[in-house]
Amino acid sequence: MSHALDASGAGSDTPNLDFAGTTPYEDYVQADVLTHLQHLRSDDPGEMVFLVTTQVMELWFTVIVHEWETAARALREDDLPVAMDALKRSLRELEALNHSWRPLAQLTPAQFNAYRGALGEGSGFQSAMYRRMEFLLGEKSASMLVPHRGAPRVHAELEKALQEPSLYDETLRLLARRGLPVPQSVLDRDLSQRYEPSAAVEAVWTELYADPAGTHADLHRLGEVLTDVAELVWRWRNDHLVATRRAMGAKTGTGGSAGVTWLEKRATKNVFPELWTARSHV
Repeated sequence: MSHALDASGAGSDTPNLDFAGTTPYEDYVQADVLTHLQHLRSDDPGEMVFLVTTQVMELWFTVIVHEWETAARALREDDLPVAMDALKRSLRELEALNHSWRPLAQLTPAQFNAYRGALGEGSGFQSAMYRRMEFLLGEKSASMLVPHRGAPRVHAELEKALQEPSLYDETLRLLARRGLPVPQSVLDRDLSQRYEPSAAVEAVWTELYADPAGTHADLHRLGEVLTDVAELVWRWRNDHLVATRRAMGAKTGTGGSAGVTWLEKRATKNVFPELWTARSHV
């Protein structure tokens, strides 16, 4: 009997340690690939945590995009349970993403400056996967495709995401199919443009929130999960702002961005805006 069978409960607690090639764990996780993607550009020992933390953030972006695309597709198919499950998973993932700021949150200017020059023109706003997250939130901008013109596959994926309904677009379409008066102008909007708040959509959410146990109780619950998502996105932006302000003050950001000034503007914006403003009318 093989060690693998013994380890699975056939009477032995000895795991199988003898494999012809790489381990099944390595085949699945690709840990050797992941742990050899750290190519440091300075001699400063602090650069490693900055690089690895940024790579971890990219992995969380990838998972969250997967969840939100799953949720958007389920909403399109009127499968609210599947959409809710994906959105709820994304809440835990957003929390983990936000915690990724902790290793960087205490950086002093001197510590950051020790390897900042090695970043060159690299900047987080160039992240294609984060841009896909933003597009799913309705934060559309064709200009944000420009940095990716040199990478055809990435550019094509972003172009596709720019033209597709956001998570909120699919939510509003679901509300309309359920008989709620979402304006046709909102449903037929140019999907490549940033979502703009609508007083009529605010009124729809006000109606849903005024009667949380009514006919559309499931849509009220959907609104609350989306509000949870929006809150965690807001916290992500604020944590980014605080970490950046602490590490570099008001200096110009890497890649020529406005740094803290640009992040401050981002931190004031709410995604799914009517879910917030409707609360004032309930």
